[in-house]
Amino acid sequence: MWQKSLGYSRSFMVIGLMKQETALKLLKAGENVFLTGSAGAGKTYTLNQYINYLKARKVTVAITASTGIAATHMNGMTIHTWAGIGIKDAISEDELKRLKERKYLKEHLENAQVLIIDEISMLHAKQLNLVNKVLKFFKESDDAFGGIQVIVAGDFFQLPPVGRNGERNRDKFCFMSEAWVEAKFRVCYLTEQHRQGNDYLNDILNAIRAQQINDNHIQALQQTRSQDIGETFTRLYTHNMDVDSINFKHLNEIDQESKQFDAQCDGNDKLIETLKSSVRAPETLTLKKNAKVMFVKNNFDVGYINGSLGEVVGFEEDDEYGILPKVKLTDGTTLVVEPEIWSVDNDDGKTIASFQQIPLRLAWAITIHKSQGMTLEAAEINLSHTFENGQGYVALSRLKTLEGLRLLGFNEQALELDSLAIKADKRFQELSDEAESNFIDTDLTVQHKAFIRHCGGTLNETEIERNEKKLAKSGTKQSFATATLDQTRELFEDGYEIQDIAVERGLTPATIINHLARLQKEQGLDISIAHPGEDVVEQVRKIYKRLNKRQDPAHYNDDGTIKLRPIVELTSPRMGYDQVRLALLFVE
Repeated sequence: MWQKSLGYSRSFMVIGLMKQETALKLLKAGENVFLTGSAGAGKTYTLNQYINYLKARKVTVAITASTGIAATHMNGMTIHTWAGIGIKDAISEDELKRLKERKYLKEHLENAQVLIIDEISMLHAKQLNLVNKVLKFFKESDDAFGGIQVIVAGDFFQLPPVGRNGERNRDKFCFMSEAWVEAKFRVCYLTEQHRQGNDYLNDILNAIRAQQINDNHIQALQQTRSQDIGETFTRLYTHNMDVDSINFKHLNEIDQESKQFDAQCDGNDKLIETLKSSVRAPETLTLKKNAKVMFVKNNFDVGYINGSLGEVVGFEEDDEYGILPKVKLTDGTTLVVEPEIWSVDNDDGKTIASFQQIPLRLAWAITIHKSQGMTLEAAEINLSHTFENGQGYVALSRLKTLEGLRLLGFNEQALELDSLAIKADKRFQELSDEAESNFIDTDLTVQHKAFIRHCGGTLNETEIERNEKKLAKSGTKQSFATATLDQTRELFEDGYEIQDIAVERGLTPATIINHLARLQKEQGLDISIAHPGEDVVEQVRKIYKRLNKRQDPAHYNDDGTIKLRPIVELTSPRMGYDQVRLALLFVE
């Protein structure tokens, strides 16, 4: 195992909490680290600094997070996807063996030298234990997490993960897990403020963290009740019932034709009921043009994540699904949204229950639980019916400034925090102070170099400098779209067929074909090996030309491209949609 304790005296002295430089120093030494601190304390900045340091030295780093929204902040993927655990909270030896048969999963798990998990507070203890189990299996090591460096970041004053009915917080918080104890995380508690700056909201949030709210804080919050926060804002409420009521009210006020989308369910009745209760997409979804919506599933390949907000700008006829909603995201991207499938598989990997629905719900209002991981410019918040400690802190810490807040009300519990989280936070501060006092003046250069060598990285200064320039030029942020294209390209160049890439990545063959089209157009990828045969291409080419000559508006999509359905219907013998989709890539 790499992890070696950086031996030091246990004498304890409180000197204030940790600076980013000390945290980076410990990270570079290969320590397992828990990076924490209040909202805006620079956790993401510090992680990005370390990621760039590793990339410049050619060390393989896996960047993950507990939720889709959090993953976008780090340009990574969810830990559930990366580790192959999905939504499981237990995994058998047979399942582990099957995971190892997935070539792509096997490669990235075996190659990983450093694992980062952001927003760790929202990861259930059972799932951290699973990640530990999976890595031990793939790395063939009994050391914590298979002996690789693990960095977890987050704030346990955020709400705990959703658990089973009756499950206590101490069973959910991952700092109570066996894996956490085994990892022996060094605590780095950052306090420098970057999000709220000198805004008074920062003082209020720190007062909540210290449970030292005074009359001035209360007054400042109350004064926001009638504050003008503009027309574009998000409403946050504690209960689903309030959220649903507001959303339906706004939907009914829109003078447009409604479209209804009913979920398609298949398989074991009891498991279907379980899926219905856990899936955020409603069984019956009613939409209108101009409806505010939120995505409830990750699909990095198409360009949305769980929590992405947007507006329905219209509906489009689809060859396979009939009518589909067209949604404009807050970043200006417009997407036609196809149904997604949520499923439960048995031990043999066979699907025994499935729930298929458009991955949207109305979003004029959302629950505070759902807002975790978001940063909001403006929000109307009602904490009058707070029922869980920490809800108020989470809601308020979504905002950058007090000017963006309209607080309609709050009850006594609204500004309270979980007692276990308070105790844990005090201990984290102590451990961080201890580390700061022992390492602030300690030169760890020898350990830094040893860790890079251990990871198979480079210490060649010329090469490092060249890599740093490349990183600076390309920018540290790689878009999800680019990241997912690169993954498809890698598998395609390794000789995987389209169907196999789809299975490996948990995507549809149609999505993979669309990836190949983009890779060919944007990156000049040679896709000739995927050619479906000259007879197929020639037939599709002739039909395509015929339809183009007819200029029938019913045959065209809004963007001017010919629909697949009329081409498929004219093929003889009848071709599948994916076969036609692929053939079109070879039609000039």
